[in-house]
Amino acid sequence: MFIKLFFLIIFFAVMVGVGLYARKHATNVNDFVLGGRSVGPWLTAFAYGTSYFSAVVFVGYAGQFGYKYGLASTWIGIGNALIGSLLAWVVLGRRTRIMTNHLSAATMPDYFGKRYNSNALRIAASAIAFVFLIPYTASVYNGLSRLFGMAFDIPYEVCVIVMAVLTCVYVILGGYMATAINDFIQGIIMLGGIVAVIAAVLNGRGGFMAAVRALSEFESDAAVTMGQQGAFTSFFGPDPLNLLGVVILTSLGTWGLPQMVHKFYAIKDEKSIQSGTIISTFFAVIVSGGCYFLGGFGRLFDTAAIHKADGSVIFDAIIPSMLSTLPDLLVGIVIVLVLSASMSTLSSLVLTSSSTLTLDFLKDNIIKKMTEKKQLLCMRILLVFFILCSVVLALFPPKSVAQFIAQLMGISWGALAGAFLAPFLYGLYWKGVTRAAVWASFACGIGVTVSNLFLSYIASPINAGAIAMVLGLVVVPVVSWLTPKMEEKEVNRIFECLEEQVVVDKKIALPKEKK
Repeated sequence: MFIKLFFLIIFFAVMVGVGLYARKHATNVNDFVLGGRSVGPWLTAFAYGTSYFSAVVFVGYAGQFGYKYGLASTWIGIGNALIGSLLAWVVLGRRTRIMTNHLSAATMPDYFGKRYNSNALRIAASAIAFVFLIPYTASVYNGLSRLFGMAFDIPYEVCVIVMAVLTCVYVILGGYMATAINDFIQGIIMLGGIVAVIAAVLNGRGGFMAAVRALSEFESDAAVTMGQQGAFTSFFGPDPLNLLGVVILTSLGTWGLPQMVHKFYAIKDEKSIQSGTIISTFFAVIVSGGCYFLGGFGRLFDTAAIHKADGSVIFDAIIPSMLSTLPDLLVGIVIVLVLSASMSTLSSLVLTSSSTLTLDFLKDNIIKKMTEKKQLLCMRILLVFFILCSVVLALFPPKSVAQFIAQLMGISWGALAGAFLAPFLYGLYWKGVTRAAVWASFACGIGVTVSNLFLSYIASPINAGAIAMVLGLVVVPVVSWLTPKMEEKEVNRIFECLEEQVVVDKKIALPKEKK
């Protein structure tokens, strides 16, 4: 217990210390929300990666999908690295930085309002972001608290409240720069921790080959494996179609999440984008790939502790049960690892939500003539309010909301990415997107996710989220072709920033050949 507490005290002290240090970088709205748009590649890449992967992935997703799909769940981590990180940086990074700077947009709803010249879209987007970031935050609390309960035997309620207070303190103090610096520290812990945990868990099962052999011989219900022999060690696992749905939601979903795309707003320059792409992808391969790879061995740790009285599996208990067999020193490392992942995600979520509600909903709509000082104060107050809402949801979840961490996150990601991904992506590249198409995407993303929550016409909330995203990518171009276009002059003004000439060295780009 002393070792675990020692790790925690050091971790908490560093987080608060960074918050105090970063106070000087949070004196105005631009600094508090975007770090002055001068954040370098390492901080940005680690901020992106640590916001991406939290206790939801490590405890919820890795446990549930590792148990369902075996080693094939590693494909989810590969998809996260290639689609959610590499392609996201290549496709969105540069254009997001250029266009949001040109439009002076500080948040995703602000981008929608200025890109499509519609204050109503900005207000609607801010409301959607605020409402649907709350269940995601609650799922992070849930995952971390289960691990704390295993390691310290501390009540779930105490874990949730302590983590909420700590997150609140350092984000209020230092804003985006505090989260970016802390994300970098937390990211290093995550990289080292996941490698150590995988090595220790496999070693406890006789090594990699012995663990794979045991998993291949695992007897299970024929309904799960569909009659396949060694299904849990096969290339695509026992259920490839549902596995694909998880890959789409967890990989493509990041392209439409406000707290993820926000990282591109703050990046410093071209070199930072190039370096950040490589660093972020490497981070995702190790952390996400490692988490799902570890979860793939979950069935080897099948005990009474992960089953309810009726025999059904408690998916959120699989990883904590697996880790409970480790020595105290490694459990301490795991606690700090998952705490790092969760704190970074939480800080990103609360900062995104409070800034969105202040700048896009209250400013100029509810409260006229907000000074910089009032905007900062309002963001800090709403930050506390957002944390309180998510804590209440984590402690007292409605019966109609799925209890598993993965499902709770799936609802949030499905609604947000289903609503935002298509109009954001198309809006960066295509002049022909119409306001009606954006409204249609909002309605489609929220409609599919929320209606399925109550009617359950799609069995899995995760697949419902994936379908909502893909549907948005179809709906936006179709509606855009059928509805009135924006004024050409107005659209050209928005896209003129992409036509500006930039002089670079020949080592960066080849010159055009003179005829």
